[in-house]
Amino acid sequence: MAWDWDKLQKQQKGGSGRGAGQPPGIDDILEKIKGAKGKLPGSTWLIVLVIIIIFFGASSFYTVGVDEVGVVQRFGKYTRTTQPGLNFKLPRGIEKVTKVKVRYVFKEEFGFRTLQAGVKTRYASGTAYLNESLMLTGDLNVALVPWIVQYRIIDPYKYLFKVDNVRSTLRDLSESTMRLVVGDRSINEVISKRKEIADATKQQLQKELDEAETGIKVTTIEMKKTNVPEPVQPSFNEVNQATQEKERMIYQAREAYNKIIPAARGNAEKTIKSSEGYALERVNQAKGDAARFLSLYEEYSKAQDVTRRRLYLEAMKEVFPQMGEKYIVDADQKNLLPLLNLGKSEGGKK
Repeated sequence: MAWDWDKLQKQQKGGSGRGAGQPPGIDDILEKIKGAKGKLPGSTWLIVLVIIIIFFGASSFYTVGVDEVGVVQRFGKYTRTTQPGLNFKLPRGIEKVTKVKVRYVFKEEFGFRTLQAGVKTRYASGTAYLNESLMLTGDLNVALVPWIVQYRIIDPYKYLFKVDNVRSTLRDLSESTMRLVVGDRSINEVISKRKEIADATKQQLQKELDEAETGIKVTTIEMKKTNVPEPVQPSFNEVNQATQEKERMIYQAREAYNKIIPAARGNAEKTIKSSEGYALERVNQAKGDAARFLSLYEEYSKAQDVTRRRLYLEAMKEVFPQMGEKYIVDADQKNLLPLLNLGKSEGGKK
């Protein structure tokens, strides 16, 4: 709307009290606005109506991401779950939508915090974080057990409405479950069997989360490097060295045992087999001698004189070759002169 500058200048010249060239006053501007309202009586309501339509239209349509679902509440009460894409709801004040990431993997850290992830990841440490990982083992030793819990939301309704402050509940249950599992194992098992502890903790934690109706599914539990507190580290290292020395001596003793005992068993087995063979040989020989004697006795009983002479001759046949030089003298021989040269044989050899 244009100003009537000519009229304004006349008013200024007519003694309005303002100098020439001064801008219009506030009263003049308000009068002009009132005059414009009187000429356009329906424009204000039209503007208000357009604003209302834009407001309700903008609050009725919403978009859900590909990794999300929309949970719709009507006057605070759950009504439905919408899928990814463009969706419609009643205007603001009647229905409210909360977007929940159901495909995103969330992470909770215990005993440390990641400041900057990357090739050279930086971690934050502190007393509060240290207390999270400080645990008592089954053999009454203290261990530092940091770990990570990764999880997804599988039931948005339970996640939003069944449990107040689900993240805090998850952290409390994770910490209590890990302490329970670690408390059933020795310090050596806690340090060397991290995969076994992670699997047992995951199974127990998922059971407790399901009972609490959190709508969360644990995907993985990753155990970080487990150690003992720094003040007791030197003593723990000495214990480990003594344990390793003990195991080394046990292995050496077993090695010597495996060398000596089998050799001794082999020698014993060899001696036993040799003795059994000798005994069998002697028994068979005795049986053969007995059988030969019995057969000889049968022949002797049939012809005593012949058998006796035969036995005598066979005995002399075996005995004479072992006697060396022999002198046979007839019992009826009276003259010994023929025996003077009996000590010499041909060639001058006796």
